[in-house]
Amino acid sequence: MPYYTRIIWIFTLVLIGIGLITLYSASYENVRVSQQVFYDQLGCALVGVALMWWLSRVDYRMFYDVAYVLYGINVVLLVVVLFAGRAALGATRWFNVFGISFQPSELSKIAVILMLGRYFCKRNPKLSFNLRSSFYTLCRDLLYPFLLTMLSFGLIFKQPDLGSALLVFGIFIAVLFVSGLDMKPFAAFMGFCMAMVPVGWHFLKDYQRDRLLVFMNPNIDPLGAGYTIIQSKIAVGSGQLFGKGWQGGTQNQLNFLPERHTDFIFSVIGEEWGFVGTMVVLGCYLALIYSGLQIASRVKDKFGFLVTVGIVSILTLQVIINISMTMGLSPVVGITLPFISYGRTSFMVFAIMMGFLLNLSQKRAAYS
Repeated sequence: MPYYTRIIWIFTLVLIGIGLITLYSASYENVRVSQQVFYDQLGCALVGVALMWWLSRVDYRMFYDVAYVLYGINVVLLVVVLFAGRAALGATRWFNVFGISFQPSELSKIAVILMLGRYFCKRNPKLSFNLRSSFYTLCRDLLYPFLLTMLSFGLIFKQPDLGSALLVFGIFIAVLFVSGLDMKPFAAFMGFCMAMVPVGWHFLKDYQRDRLLVFMNPNIDPLGAGYTIIQSKIAVGSGQLFGKGWQGGTQNQLNFLPERHTDFIFSVIGEEWGFVGTMVVLGCYLALIYSGLQIASRVKDKFGFLVTVGIVSILTLQVIINISMTMGLSPVVGITLPFISYGRTSFMVFAIMMGFLLNLSQKRAAYS
């Protein structure tokens, strides 16, 4: 078994195990969080591991063949969910099919990665400040993939799901950066995006604005929008070096910490296993990210390279944003911690991504 294949398998399984242990603790004899979330995640883990194994053995180029089809299906689902989806917590993000819910916005992550990978693998962006650059070149190299990405971004933002929408845009930035575009136009594009940030304030929902204001000062609304951040920071800090032990966290067991099985599960890890436990989790993610970068640096097939970069970027962004928001270092945007937070669709999407990395790590043809 190739070295990076072993690394991906080992650390993915460790993260899945940590997630199951933490979910069991967060839901044990708890009136707010049903222990069914643990059994749901356990079922997802079994299916997800089997899916990873299968995807690691098929021809990875099949992702190329279905990239646009998957993107189109996902866009249709994003439209339909706005009208026929299940509403919860002020958002309409879920479908219920035979009693099982799933989020099309989570599927957008892999759909956009594959779409951009296929689009740019046949094109080397040549956009520059040369006045002879034609409008056709602009559309071909940048505008078309940008509009396709913004279509998914806008539909997800409409749900509303700001966190997933920002991740989709982050995928576009990462893939565009490595696609071969000249750095000057890329820097100009990033400058334009930064200039548009204040404009985006006017499109946010009231609760999203409250989250940004609370990020600056959680104490302005300690019993409302700032409550979760305050309790999360207490949980992480109280764990100290070695934590309070499994099922020993007071913020978790006494129901002070909301959403502890989803967005704020890292706070439970910090409280129960302390600094040492959180470093183990970060080390596992770092090993996966490093392995992905090494695979990307070796692969010669451009589609495989671009998709690998997209996968590494979404994993990195999601880990950084989730952990930083639990510690009050970034605004709360509702993003799960891969393989650890409860979330069936998110779990399966990351299983697909790891399956793709496993596939490339052991396909010598991709390196020729």
